[in-house]
Amino acid sequence: MPRFQKRAIIIEAHQWFKNGDHPQDGQVGPKQEGRMVRYFRRPNVPDDSLCGECGQRFIVHGWIDTKEDGHRVCPGDWIITGVKGEVYPCKPDVFAASYDPVP
Repeated sequence: MPRFQKRAIIIEAHQWFKNGDHPQDGQVGPKQEGRMVRYFRRPNVPDDSLCGECGQRFIVHGWIDTKEDGHRVCPGDWIITGVKGEVYPCKPDVFAASYDPVP
């Protein structure tokens, strides 16, 4: 079976815990949402239901819009800006296994 290795590239990433954490979110107040990571709102998902990935209530989650619709952001996820400017969340364990800090 063919095997491949990821190319060494430098990415920008910020760990997200709550609304306003991402540097591109700007100054947000208690009722305002960030420009990069918005509030998680899905009509079929009640705010007080629990996330199957992290076990926290959906009210504390974020949402990133993408061309494919979007991605849910759990508290503690890393927000990665890719080589073409695309933005997506990455779970902390996957991030730790995939990336090293650049001095």
